[in-house]
Amino acid sequence: MKAVLDERQRVHDPKMFMANGVRLPNPEQPARIDVLRDGAKEAGCRFVSPTDHGLGPIAALHSPEYLVFLETIHTRWSRIDGASDEVIPNIHPDRRTASYPRSATGQAGFHQADTSCPISAGTWEAAYWSAQTALSGAEAVIAGEPAVYALSRPPGHHAFADLAGGFCFLNNSGIAAEAFLRAGRRPAILDVDVHHGNGTQGIFYHRRDVLTVSIHADPVRFYPFFWGHAEERGAGEGLGYNLNLPLPRGTDDTAYLEALDTALAHIKVFGADVIVVALGLDAHENDPFKGFRVTTGGFARIAAKIAGLSVPILIVQEGGYLQPDLGANLTSFLSGMSV
Repeated sequence: MKAVLDERQRVHDPKMFMANGVRLPNPEQPARIDVLRDGAKEAGCRFVSPTDHGLGPIAALHSPEYLVFLETIHTRWSRIDGASDEVIPNIHPDRRTASYPRSATGQAGFHQADTSCPISAGTWEAAYWSAQTALSGAEAVIAGEPAVYALSRPPGHHAFADLAGGFCFLNNSGIAAEAFLRAGRRPAILDVDVHHGNGTQGIFYHRRDVLTVSIHADPVRFYPFFWGHAEERGAGEGLGYNLNLPLPRGTDDTAYLEALDTALAHIKVFGADVIVVALGLDAHENDPFKGFRVTTGGFARIAAKIAGLSVPILIVQEGGYLQPDLGANLTSFLSGMSV
């Protein structure tokens, strides 16, 4: 399988995030790249560098206002007397239609949903090349590759059109889906991360040209809390084009695969001729977030079912954090694609 990776993704090196009011080491570390790359190579992947497709395909989903913020906010933040090394918001508007502040502090609150997306000096560059990695993966699929793995890092599925969150800044899977759409394809996004892809849902919620499906831990007591419930089915023209399959904490292989059957049935009747798999490996039983109990072998079974639809597939890396089985989980999934 062809795979895409850009080493400039390493320059985003967040030191902390906040959870339950506590400063914690940030688990979205550059070292993930090494583990995932080695896991992909073990599955037989051959890596290439991405092409720079420019800002156009990114701006097709993300507002210019937001992109200017991402590119400039760390420099502006650094001018604040006594500011932290990383941009972390301390105030948020109560609605997206609130007035747009001029201050760096106010804009951070407007464009960062939570304290899990600190912005450092290298964040914009890494996020840009993470998106270009996904776009180059899509380009390879359009050119005829049956399946491509995009090692995109930082991840993207919590990023809305103008809002970062949950370690995510640019919605790589969504950007790739939009690229497929503009190439005349009919894409579906299947998110198998343990966390709901709330940013992806938000971007496509009022649209019917991209089907969005997410299998994730029930958000009633799990991040992202406010999105990912079964009754969220889309709105307006998009009603019925968003499917959420929330599952109980501790869900194992068997129950997960049953939900996957439901997801794939929707993708099939949608008539998708390409699938973007937003691949979170954090559904594993040993992942630090402890949402599900999917086994390493279970990832191969998940991949084999997806491959059974017999349409081209772009795999975009989302979550999955440093733990002893991370690389093996990716090897299992990518190997399962060829079963």
